[in-house]
Amino acid sequence: MKFATILPFISAVSASCLHGTSLMPRAADGTVDINSFNYTGLGGPLNWYGLDKSANSACASGKHQSPINIETDNISYASASSVHFHVPKVDSAKFENLGSGLEVVLTNGTLLAGNTSYTLAQFHFHTPSEHRINEEHYPMEVHFVFESAASQIAVVGFVFELSQFGYSTPLFDSVFAHLDDIATPGTYTMTDALDFSGLTQHLNSHGIYQYTGSLTTPPCSENVAWFLSTEPIVVNVQSYNAVKHVLKFNARYTQNSLGQANLLEVAASNFN
Repeated sequence: MKFATILPFISAVSASCLHGTSLMPRAADGTVDINSFNYTGLGGPLNWYGLDKSANSACASGKHQSPINIETDNISYASASSVHFHVPKVDSAKFENLGSGLEVVLTNGTLLAGNTSYTLAQFHFHTPSEHRINEEHYPMEVHFVFESAASQIAVVGFVFELSQFGYSTPLFDSVFAHLDDIATPGTYTMTDALDFSGLTQHLNSHGIYQYTGSLTTPPCSENVAWFLSTEPIVVNVQSYNAVKHVLKFNARYTQNSLGQANLLEVAASNFN
C-alpha cells in the first residue's frame, strides 16, 4: 500500500484513545441474546451441523462454502464501477457482543451490485481473518452483510493488516472506542459517530475480488455474493490487541475449493 494512498484513510495513533487511559469503562447499555454456536469444542465449526441438522445442513454438505483461499491468479475481479457501496454517516450505532463475535447493527447502508440492490443489515469482525489470500492469513477481517428485497445476500469484506507506522482506520477507532463496555458476552453499547466515507474511497480505489460462496456462520447458506477489497486496511497494534482480547478466536476454517466436496463429507468418508 502506497503511503500517499492511505494518508486520507488513516489517523495517527495519538488521535486514537481506545485504551491506556485512567478512565474506567462505562457500563453496557443493555443485554442481547448470545448465539448458540461458537468456534471451539462442540460449539465450533466441526459441529455446526450437529447443533441443528435441519437448519445447518449446508455447513456439512454445501459445495460452495466460505471462507476460501483466494488465489489471485484464478479469482474473478469486479470493477469498482460495478459495485456501489454506500453507508451514510451516523451519529451512533448499536455495538453488540454476541459471544460468537462483535456486531454493529446498522440498516441505512446500500449496495448495488450488478442489477441487484441490497440493504445493509450489520457488520461484524473476525480474528484472525477468515479468507486467506494466496494462503496468507491476516490479523482481522470485517464483513458488511447486505440483503435484498428477495432475501439474496451479499457481503463486502476487508482484511486488516497491522500498520507499520502506528496508524489506524478512523471508522473502526470509533467502533472500538467502547470495547471495554461490552467485554462480557451478551451485552451491547452505543458507538461514537461513524463516518464510512474513507472506507468507501478505499474500496473504490483498489481491485475487488468477487465470487459466490456462503455465509461463514450457521446456517452456512449458499449463493452469497462476496466482494473483498484486494488491498488491506490498517489497524494499529493497540487497537488490534484490544479487539483480540474480547473476540479471542472466531474464524471458520478455510473451506474446500468452490464446487468441490465439503471437507466434512470428505473427512466422514475417510473414517468410514
